[in-house]
Amino acid sequence: MAKILLVEDERVIRAEIKRILARDQHEVTDVPSVCEAETLRPECFDLVITDVRLTGETGDVLIERVGEVPVIVMTAYGSVSAAVDAMKRGAADYLSKPFEPEELSKAVERVLRHRSLRKPYDSNATDDPYEIIASESSPMQEALRRARKVAPTEATVLILGESGTGKELVARAVHKQSRRPGAFVPVNCASIPETLLESELFGHEKGAFTGAATRKDGLVHAANGGTLFLDEIGELTQAAQARLLRMLQQREVRRVGARKAEAVDIRLIAATHRDLPSLVERGEFRADLYFRLNVVEIKLPPLCERGNDILALAEVFIARAADKLGRPPLDLDDQAAEALKRYKWPGNVRELQHAVERAVILHESGPITEELLGLPTSNGSNGRSVLAGEDSSLEGYLRRFVLSHQHELSETELAKRLGISRKTLWERRQRMGIPRRESRPPE
Repeated sequence: MAKILLVEDERVIRAEIKRILARDQHEVTDVPSVCEAETLRPECFDLVITDVRLTGETGDVLIERVGEVPVIVMTAYGSVSAAVDAMKRGAADYLSKPFEPEELSKAVERVLRHRSLRKPYDSNATDDPYEIIASESSPMQEALRRARKVAPTEATVLILGESGTGKELVARAVHKQSRRPGAFVPVNCASIPETLLESELFGHEKGAFTGAATRKDGLVHAANGGTLFLDEIGELTQAAQARLLRMLQQREVRRVGARKAEAVDIRLIAATHRDLPSLVERGEFRADLYFRLNVVEIKLPPLCERGNDILALAEVFIARAADKLGRPPLDLDDQAAEALKRYKWPGNVRELQHAVERAVILHESGPITEELLGLPTSNGSNGRSVLAGEDSSLEGYLRRFVLSHQHELSETELAKRLGISRKTLWERRQRMGIPRRESRPPE
């Protein structure tokens, strides 16, 4: 739950966005203008969401006026350049109207998660950007050692790991310890429609295609002087791969429809959960681009391989959730702790965070119990039969969960419960030979 300030001058749109945020358990204060927003001390909120084009002052002026509070800006289709400008000035993210409720929810969750993880829980904590992802497990320690070593250099970094393992957190830590003064610009390649991917990344000239009414900067331009983080880089089209390769080789970028290229100064960090060498063998990913990306490889282990980190992370998430709700510190009982250690966590750290936050919200008295966590029992209730002694493979768990719940949950809900994106869920269905059902359950 977070305190969110919403600034939108269109009454109907403002009401719908507020409804979505309230559904996600956030406390929302909504106003139609920057002037009214400033009377509410926006720096006291957890997040500000504002349209750029407002009556009176434009919404992006709030970026400089809210201190450390993150700002998500909203723009109409065709005005992405305004969002890029806002990100250069420090906006945390942007949404292009019209957007789906799921896009809004994910953007808010992502920004709030990053804000929470950047804020040390312990008042005596250091400024070490790796502190929140510190680990006792050897594979994770090796990953963080590599990240620290490569951070001050200009080397391209490729981060590998399952969904929810913390790839973007590591990328942000690398950027924070780099010598680059510019912005960290995250891009999820899987979330941008294929037809808009090149334009969003590299920008376009006026008239480059139908609907290109003005010249537009791309996200590459927003990252100039800083770091461009391309998450799920395995989803790039062949055309986008070619443009990216040219950018890495020539240190320049050409907008869609442009005759001349522009010089750029960007440090690239890429990430994926996919097997890029296999994609190269199948001709789906360029070999020359792969070798350009794979200068320094950092592999993040799944949570189930991180031993005592599971309980350590759970305690951090419980403490933060309790603090947000104004509750005293909470403990796990022995059975709950054992359940956390036995569970395979296919959604990794993200799923763990959701599980313990839900437990804190539902908690009434005493320590947090196994029942509050909602994890499986040995007979496979809740569709999560992944305890010791059973088929413990991730693929086996995914198969059982999807088959057990696909008739009662929508694709969006299935993906959310698994801690993965809808695109990843579709890919896993293809791999496991489980076709998507024809009809959807009622939302």
